[in-house]
Amino acid sequence: MSESFRQETRAWLEANCPPEMRQPVRDETDYCWGGRNAVFKNEAQRQWLDRMAGRGWTVPDWPSEDGGGGLSPEETKILKQELARIGARNPLYSFGISMLGPALLKYGNEAQKKRFLPEIARGEIRWCQGYSEPNAGSDLASLQTKCEDKGDHWLVNGQKVWTSYADKADWIFCLVRTDPAAPKHRGISFLLFDMASPGVSTKPILLISGYSPFCETFFDDVKVPKDQLVGEVDKGWDVAKYLLGHEREMISGMGLGGQSGALGEALREAVTADPALRADVARFDVDAMAFRAMSERFIDELKAGRAHPAQPSMMKYAGTELNKRRHELVMAAGGSDALEWESERSRKGKSAREWLRTKANSIEGGTSEIQLGIIAKRILDLPGA
Repeated sequence: MSESFRQETRAWLEANCPPEMRQPVRDETDYCWGGRNAVFKNEAQRQWLDRMAGRGWTVPDWPSEDGGGGLSPEETKILKQELARIGARNPLYSFGISMLGPALLKYGNEAQKKRFLPEIARGEIRWCQGYSEPNAGSDLASLQTKCEDKGDHWLVNGQKVWTSYADKADWIFCLVRTDPAAPKHRGISFLLFDMASPGVSTKPILLISGYSPFCETFFDDVKVPKDQLVGEVDKGWDVAKYLLGHEREMISGMGLGGQSGALGEALREAVTADPALRADVARFDVDAMAFRAMSERFIDELKAGRAHPAQPSMMKYAGTELNKRRHELVMAAGGSDALEWESERSRKGKSAREWLRTKANSIEGGTSEIQLGIIAKRILDLPGA
């Protein structure tokens, strides 16, 4: 059965994946985020999304009634292997897929699933995450964005920070405080609302890389329909923790370097004359292979419900540290030329900007220090942790 599925999948991908979508990603415009105001780089990018979404293969392991492919874990793994075999790009990058979708599948009611999940799977709605606040980062449960019950709607006032792509998102999944008198991990609720709602505004945050995927997000008397609360009132922390596990799984995937192969192959010419650098790159490739194997095992355990609750923290820490090493080695191999910032030759400083961007990997989604504390306490059971 599995071999038959592999052959059918291979034939379909060969016939339906455009040649342009089998090329390595070169810049930000090569990522397809979808959304109601989606701008496609070319017709091939649009076709690839439409064809994959048409089969439910943007979310192959989601139930078919929710817009997914309804594939088994084994079939999902085969699909990923066949996509990697031809070097196919991801047809859709989506916080709705990697974070909100799993939370809705677990905590959303049937009306919310029916309304949002198929749109997420088809790339018709782009989401951002309203978690961190100016005084509630690593201590996220200290958040103070106020949400009042006004009878027929919620009224939201407050601020979020480090909201990735808030200026481009259609909707936000947002943590708000519905009971200011409750202990800080209680009295929090999980809301969904349209970023076009009156009272929502964003302001980009400039990074050291010169690019700005992050924003400050402000809510001034934002009215939210009552049926857009996920889970129970005042129990949004349960949803938030579950979603964070999937966010950390997503961030850990950076350690795999996307669809790229061995770093040693990519840097072969640059490291030939430097045996020390060549050894560092070889060590990295061995560690990357081990991380890939660990990731596959973790995903299998997660899908089977056997993963340790703190495992996403372990994966997130290992993946982000590996990704930082990857880009440090790329910079080392490039020498002083890698520091060039503006020319077409360097693709507007692609290597340098990506290297600088990796510094945020160990902050976003929970700092490395927080992850190490969770690992020490929940996995290693160390005294005093």
